[in-house]
Amino acid sequence: MTDVPRLVVSAPSSGHGKTAVAAGLLAALSARELRGAGFKAGPDHVDAGYLGMACGRVGRNLDARLTGQQKIAGLFAHGSRGADIAVVEGNLGLFDSPSMNRRAHSTAQLAQSLRAPVVLVVDAASSGQSVAALVEGFRNHDELLWLAGVILTKVGSDRHEQILREALAESDITVLGALRRHDLPALPARHHGLVPVVDRSMEALRAIRRLGEVVLERVDLDRLLSVARSAPRLSGPAWSPEEVLAEAGVVPPADPPLVAVAGGSFFTYSYAENVELLQAAGAQVAVVDPLRDELLPEGARALVFGGGFPEWYVDELSSNVGMSRQVRELAAGNAPVVAESSGYIWLAEELDGRPMSGALAAAARTVDQAVLGYRVATAHADSVLCPAGVQVIGHKSHRTQVSPRAGDTPAWELPDGRTEGYVQGNVHASYLSLHWAQHPRMAARLVSHID
Repeated sequence: MTDVPRLVVSAPSSGHGKTAVAAGLLAALSARELRGAGFKAGPDHVDAGYLGMACGRVGRNLDARLTGQQKIAGLFAHGSRGADIAVVEGNLGLFDSPSMNRRAHSTAQLAQSLRAPVVLVVDAASSGQSVAALVEGFRNHDELLWLAGVILTKVGSDRHEQILREALAESDITVLGALRRHDLPALPARHHGLVPVVDRSMEALRAIRRLGEVVLERVDLDRLLSVARSAPRLSGPAWSPEEVLAEAGVVPPADPPLVAVAGGSFFTYSYAENVELLQAAGAQVAVVDPLRDELLPEGARALVFGGGFPEWYVDELSSNVGMSRQVRELAAGNAPVVAESSGYIWLAEELDGRPMSGALAAAARTVDQAVLGYRVATAHADSVLCPAGVQVIGHKSHRTQVSPRAGDTPAWELPDGRTEGYVQGNVHASYLSLHWAQHPRMAARLVSHID
């Protein structure tokens, strides 16, 4: 399948700097004219976006909950095709799992699925010799884990670094780098979501460039490359959107319809594989920036608005009167419109009194408590995405509430019997964000509904 060199960047918990280190590694490798591929474990569009910006190609997510464990290696091989090295940033702590099963869906399990060495990023700001006990604990917790070394962050001084290195040397733990307390510039605030990435903002570009410079100076890249190149070959075929649709009997239309996908100059707000599946199903894809463009692409006959758009920017959607009108007309004309999360809000009549597109007879309001996590749902009715009865696993991340919770024809039914979301003509809208590799025929079904 693939013998691309690879490593997984993880940490004892969130907050140790693994995103900055992973992005810095990719930027540094790019500066050495090596083609990198960046992946984020889990459903985090933002971190995947920064990894993609750092390596100059689309950042991807590897999420066994959303796609199934059996597809992970194939999706990795697909996404790393042509790369000299792949860097996978973990989520949470190394052994933390978003599910009740403590071993399932953790970064450690992902590393084992990819047969990849793990580099542990450790915030050493308040540590001395005890850092060795911490890292030893992670190395010994799972005998199947391949812990190749550590990168220390927030190191205070030369003397502090010496203490840390000596302690880890006694435990035979390789230190691949040591970054000083003020070495790592901050990436744009997370509430800005993917916007700095899709717009390639100067703040984001400068931060990525500085991270690369720091890694070049403070990390032993040659040794790290040697670690990555020691990963064995992965067997089995690479995932292919064309092949999975061909196996499902999908025949692309003779006249490819134009589908608008919300995004920007560099990224979309959907999973990369969703867009690739649309193209494999026979659609032409035109990326439209709902924050900058005033109109949909000429000739667009469908719209896909993925779940990566941050709610922080819904005001800008409200003020985009021309595009809001077109989206409302598109929905009223029975064109397929698939909207997730903030796109769902955009289809409502209002949010906190501010006008939205009005494609759905619903109102949204901001609430204090965020809703975050995976959900199992069953399609309540036939729609442009799937037939009634199809079960999916999606992810939610929102701090708003739409009322009514479900339309006359709900999109989803949850295990407790509650319904949510809207199926209205060829509109499919809900808070649930889906990775279509789980059900590849979704793309073909959407294309088949385009008149």
